[in-house]
Amino acid sequence: MSLTPMAALADEGMWLFSNPPKKWLKEHYGFEPSEAWLTNLQQSAVRFNSGGSGAFVSSEGLVITNHHVGADALQKLSKPDMDLVAKGFHAKTRDEEIKCVDLELNVLISTEDVTARVDAAVKPNMSQSDAQKARRAVMNTIEKESLDATKLRSDVVTLYNGGKYHLYRYKKYTDVRLAFAPEQDIAFFGGDPDNFEYPRYDLDICLFHVYEDGKPAKVEHYLPWSKSGAGENELVFVAGNPGHTDRLDTVHHLEFLRDRSFPSAMRTIYRREVLLNAYSQRSLESARRAKDELFGYQNSRKARLGMLAGLQDPALMARKRENEESLREAAANQPELKDAAKAWNDVAAAIDEWDRIYVDWALLENSTAFNCELFSIARALVRMADEDAKDNADRLREYRESNRESLEQQLFSEAPIYEDLEATKLGDSLSMFMEQAGADNEWVRKTLDGRSPRERANELVRGTRLKDVAYRKELAKGGRAAIEQSKDPMIQLARSVDPPAREVRKTYEEKVDEPMKQAYAKIADARFAIEGTSTYPDATFTLRLAFGQVKGYTEDGKAVPPWTTIGGAYKHSDAHGAKPPFRLPASWLHPAKPLDLETPLNFVCTADIIGGNSGSPVVNKAGEYVGIIFDGNIQSLVLDFTYTDEQARAVSVHSSAILEALRKVYGADLLVDEIEAGRGK
Repeated sequence: MSLTPMAALADEGMWLFSNPPKKWLKEHYGFEPSEAWLTNLQQSAVRFNSGGSGAFVSSEGLVITNHHVGADALQKLSKPDMDLVAKGFHAKTRDEEIKCVDLELNVLISTEDVTARVDAAVKPNMSQSDAQKARRAVMNTIEKESLDATKLRSDVVTLYNGGKYHLYRYKKYTDVRLAFAPEQDIAFFGGDPDNFEYPRYDLDICLFHVYEDGKPAKVEHYLPWSKSGAGENELVFVAGNPGHTDRLDTVHHLEFLRDRSFPSAMRTIYRREVLLNAYSQRSLESARRAKDELFGYQNSRKARLGMLAGLQDPALMARKRENEESLREAAANQPELKDAAKAWNDVAAAIDEWDRIYVDWALLENSTAFNCELFSIARALVRMADEDAKDNADRLREYRESNRESLEQQLFSEAPIYEDLEATKLGDSLSMFMEQAGADNEWVRKTLDGRSPRERANELVRGTRLKDVAYRKELAKGGRAAIEQSKDPMIQLARSVDPPAREVRKTYEEKVDEPMKQAYAKIADARFAIEGTSTYPDATFTLRLAFGQVKGYTEDGKAVPPWTTIGGAYKHSDAHGAKPPFRLPASWLHPAKPLDLETPLNFVCTADIIGGNSGSPVVNKAGEYVGIIFDGNIQSLVLDFTYTDEQARAVSVHSSAILEALRKVYGADLLVDEIEAGRGK
């Protein structure tokens, strides 16, 4: 897929709010969003640090997202006798709301192009090592200056694979309280069989309130709720945080993903899914403890299978190859682009280096060998102590001063940690470490210390004090001296494997990441010179604007309508014998008030979305809330690599169904009143 002139784009694009496709929208839909329209949508949109998107829908700080986005918070708030994921939750008053333990919400306030300053820090004759350090230093410095000046979370975001650098400033909310969640049986109705399929019948929503200084927040920007929701062929917009795409990658890069990265990730996902399934069979409590994590692996498995299928499609790869050859030829024929001519070869060389270190990089630096929360905490404490001894400019990106508050919020989270689950996960990952690196590997031997993987995992998990948040804070306050003196076995393990992990990270950053950034920057310059600057960058889990039409499609010769109804959910359940995962919860079988069965429940549109867009608001031309993205159909999984609107669709919960269910099933009249009060905005 080449980012050709806009006439060929159709409804494609995950657009920067600073560069929306106004010309295309005006020419093809007769609509040009105003700056006020864009600002309100931008500052109504919310990013969840747990992964996902959401939106303010009242001036009282009411945020709506998906149940599966909120599930991380629900899981951490749950107890053996209070399973919020499965049973749902409804705070009938503000006093009944539950404060989340470590949830951070971000609202994008402004962006600034800092490309010139970042590029200026990297001198032409620098070694890759010095270039990487210079780039990291200037990014850390820019963020610290911005945080000090604005008090806003400040992140330098790499765009176009290194072609541009923008500074994103966010207002951050950390006092977030759960207001409502439906039962999982209706939020994820149809379960794994229906996941990434359509038609769907899900009420995949979750509601939170944000607070400031202990009081309900008053927000200026929020989305008024539509009275009728989205209609067929209507133009709609999506504001969310798509996680990652690879549309601008070279063919060699895509081949590496197809042949190396994705298969490796799939093996890990399969393994962990089987492990958690087996653990869940131990007891109802075990199933509750593993539920959210198991869902994540099941979802990732199905998503990555669809993505891999796209990469294995010869037609898709042929189009990629043809477009790349055209761009390379055009660049070669322009003298001013001579530096770009060899950039594709530079990417290939960096990818080949990545392939060489891939196993060690995945096992050690990405910690697939140490799959447990307690090890993650230990590593963070060990590295934080080392990085704090350095100037901010020289620190690893995670430990820069501008990120400290967010880092500590996660590090000192009061979320429950279950020893038996931790030991099960760590034991299996240590076994995988031995399998992949070899029993005679130096770091395998040092890690296991003469024990079997299972024995060593139990020893580490039972022996560590890191479950105690006060102890974590004590170690963090004590710095390097406290870490070096600690006899905690998990801290000692993290210290032991940190040198090889840092070494492989150093190799990756200097011989893979930095060369690729430089090469992709040259490719981006060539693309801008040949195709113009009216293009969008790959997704980076930052706010983007997408658009499309509410439209059905044809599959296997049959027309698939653009929406389903509440009545259809009951029929879908009956067609499967009302057995899990097609069993509706009791609240839906006996609603407080009769439901309008013709109310639209889910709908599809052609908007360009991927993972990370879950929870994104869908709005109409009036800027009104008409739905919430919660999935894509199976045909949409190739959107990580190329856009198509032939059958690929984004799947949303219809706004009308949300209010219908809140009032008539759950009696959540106060929440509905709060939402509807904003219609007069």
